[in-house]
Order: sequence, then C-alpha cells, then structure tokens
Amino acid sequence: REVYAVSIVGPFPIAVTNLLDLTRLDLHNNKLTGPIPPQIGRLRRLRMLNLRWNKLQDVLPPEIGELKKLTHLSLSFNNFKGEIPKELANLPELRYLYLQENRFTGRIPPELGTLQNLRHMDVGHNHLVGTIRELIRIEGCFPVLRNLYLNNNYLTGGVPAQLANVTNLEILYLSYNKMSGVIPTALADIPKLTYLYLDHNQFSGRIPNALYKHPFLKELYIEGNGFRPGVDPIGAHKVLELSDTDFLV
Repeated sequence: REVYAVSIVGPFPIAVTNLLDLTRLDLHNNKLTGPIPPQIGRLRRLRMLNLRWNKLQDVLPPEIGELKKLTHLSLSFNNFKGEIPKELANLPELRYLYLQENRFTGRIPPELGTLQNLRHMDVGHNHLVGTIRELIRIEGCFPVLRNLYLNNNYLTGGVPAQLANVTNLEILYLSYNKMSGVIPTALADIPKLTYLYLDHNQFSGRIPNALYKHPFLKELYIEGNGFRPGVDPIGAHKVLELSDTDFLV
C-alpha cells in the first residue's frame, strides 16, 4: 500500500504506476529527473503523493487530476514549469497543495477555489502572474482555506476587499510580489487572521486601525512598501516554513 524510497537517481520509476492499490507514494529527497509520467493517473487509490526535493522538470501532467482520493500533494522544490494545471481542481479530497520553489508560470487557476477541503495552498517562489481578484472570482471559493502562500512571484493588483469572504484564512503570505494599492479595512473582518505578510510590494496609504485591534493578528510585516510614515509592523517577522512532519498530518 505504501512506497517510500531513498537514493533514487534518474527518471521517475514508471513501474510504480502498476501498483494500483498504492495509497502513499513518497519519493521525496531523491534525485529524480525528467517529467512525471502521465501513467501517474492510474494510481486511483493514492491519497498522498510526495515528490518534493527532487530535480523533476517539465509540465505537470493533467492526469494528476484523475487521482480522486488524493489529500496531500507535494511537488515543491523541483524544476516544474508551465502553468499549474486546472485539472488539480478535479481532486475533491485535496487538503494540502505544495507547489512552492518551482518555475511555474501563468496565472493560478481560480478553479482551485472550488476545492471544498483545501486547507493549505503554497505556490510561493515561482514565476506566477495575475491578481488576487482573479483568483477569488468564483462565488464561495476556498471555503476552508487556512493558509495561502503567494509569496515571491510576480502578482500585481491590489488586495481586494472580497478576500474577507475567504473567512477561514489564518496565514496570508503576499511578500515579494508587485502588488499595489491600499489595504482594505475588510481584511480585519477575517476572524482568525493570525499572520499577514505584505512586505516587499508597492502598497501605499495607511494600515486600517481595525487590523491593529484584531484579536488574533500576531504578525503584520510591512517593510519595503510605500506606506505612510507612522505605519508600524506587529510582532517579530520569521519565515514560515512547514516541515515534512507537518506535511504528514
């Protein structure tokens, strides 16, 4: 039911796609190269796919969208390119999506907002473009999303007031993009917002007072913007990184 392997060098081992009862495939921290083969779609019982820390490349096969039982997908720290496939929105059980530290381009598919169980989405450290407004345009999107990492990309536009409709957000990580405009007071309506990283963008104006009075907000990081003098950060900034143990929860 499980395959966990270390010290694999070379192409993705296509033979594992014959193990149709497989529920966990963990090949992280190896030296896998080349693409993920489309045959991955045969593993219909797979719940966890962890390929982080390899040298995989090319575009993601849309066949990943056939893994209907997948709850955890980690493809971070590879060299994947092209667009994030909208077929990931076909994974109704998906809870954790880790795509950070790759070379993805284009826009983040707003279809991901239809995932009813998605709690954590990290697409940081890629070459993604577009706006948050486009990402959240589907009514009732991201109903249980807690952690949204969009940092270190090329996102533009502002923080839309409608982001407050993503009511379960706890971590919003927007650092190192090309976003601009003022921060809407509506962000303070997100009830459990705990970490808000706005640093190294082109934001301006004031931070809404309501954010400074927010009962949960522990850290607000704002440096490297055009905020007015007298706008202060909250808390001590530390880089948030989830470990492999968090991933297995």
